[in-house]
Amino acid sequence: MLSNKEMGCLRLGLVLAGVAGLTVSGAQAQGLGNSPYSRIGLGEFNANTGGVRQMGMGGVGLAAPNAVNVNELNPAMLYYTSRTTFEAGYNGQYKTAKNANGSIRSGSGTLGYLALSVPLSSKWGAAVGLKPLSSVDYESNTIQGVRNDPTTQVLTQAKGEGGVSEAYLGQGFRITKNFTLGFTASYVFGVIDETSSTTLQVANTSTALQETAVDRTHIRYSDFGFRAGAHYRHKLGKELSVNLAGVYGFAHDLRGTRDVTQERQDAAGAVSASTTVSDGRGSTYVPALAQVGISFDNDKNWSANFDASHQQWSKFRSFGETGVPLSNTLRLGLGGEITPDPGSVEHYFQRVTYRAGLSFAQLPYQPGGKALYDRAVSWGFAFPLPTATPLEATTFSLAFIYGVRGNTDVLNAATGTSNVQESYIRGQLGITLNNRWFIKRRLQ
Repeated sequence: MLSNKEMGCLRLGLVLAGVAGLTVSGAQAQGLGNSPYSRIGLGEFNANTGGVRQMGMGGVGLAAPNAVNVNELNPAMLYYTSRTTFEAGYNGQYKTAKNANGSIRSGSGTLGYLALSVPLSSKWGAAVGLKPLSSVDYESNTIQGVRNDPTTQVLTQAKGEGGVSEAYLGQGFRITKNFTLGFTASYVFGVIDETSSTTLQVANTSTALQETAVDRTHIRYSDFGFRAGAHYRHKLGKELSVNLAGVYGFAHDLRGTRDVTQERQDAAGAVSASTTVSDGRGSTYVPALAQVGISFDNDKNWSANFDASHQQWSKFRSFGETGVPLSNTLRLGLGGEITPDPGSVEHYFQRVTYRAGLSFAQLPYQPGGKALYDRAVSWGFAFPLPTATPLEATTFSLAFIYGVRGNTDVLNAATGTSNVQESYIRGQLGITLNNRWFIKRRLQ
């Protein structure tokens, strides 16, 4: 008999196996493109790495003040909002996934996020927005033989789509001259649909597809989440400041309803029997996320940043089930930005902001007891429109990430199953509109 840990590793190996048979229906309006990693837990989880500005710097910026972009990454930074700011991000991705047997390519595009921040007073800033929390997007076909029956094979198909998003309200307050606090309340919602089917294939017959067993799972989530942040700024010299920050996303039970449908289909695909089992209400445990950051800047045209985060995925469970055992994660990011001359009139590209960064993250999956990692390099640009005035400005930003996660180590030499490695390039277009609202007019 296998232990629970060994069974968990075996299930994870089966989840990540068979990439040679993965199929893609083309670019989708939502999701990440075909990713077997999104089959586990809540899917691909967004570990609070910010918007287009942070993406260009390696997903860092917890402690980096900025008056142009919406820094919802740390709600304490909303105090630095000097003008009403609207920001939208649009994502695109192209990736190659492979294992020891083959590879596939897929692409996707989707709206990344929406955010609006407003300075409510000299010591108070607020923001509302919408952003993804997790995404499920996978489809795979795996064929295995039947023991002691060389003429029969089993086709296993798995497909999932959907995800969880959050609509949030964040507020940042200046407590003392150099210290700010922030708090974010989120309404978390979404739907995840997963389908798995098993079909017997008999060789040398005109009707290769016989009876198919199909399991469909539909989960609808709806609940609230909370996050708190702090920021401290200190002058080290005439032209150098250091910033320290911390953000804590509180663990919570994400409540939802789950329906499971079991079907039998004949060779023509017609449903011969169907049973729906409703679990009623349950919950999925979202573990706490702790983040810390440090940055240095000259309060003018450059900043250098380092962030670290930790999340307790080992405590994950969904509707009372632990599923595939997950492990705690660690993410490190290093990045910075520079604007050569923000006030230049003659040379436009001196006013452009240039960004770059590196990131290293441990994934929550450990097939065979070995950790998997995500390593990435990022870069980006911010292009201010020449029509900017003290009252309003528009900035177009681009951010790119090239990364590799996972590996193709063999899990089972007898069956030829192996890990999955994904090589990806992601891009994000961000549009930022700044405007001075609530101006008190004076009569001369």
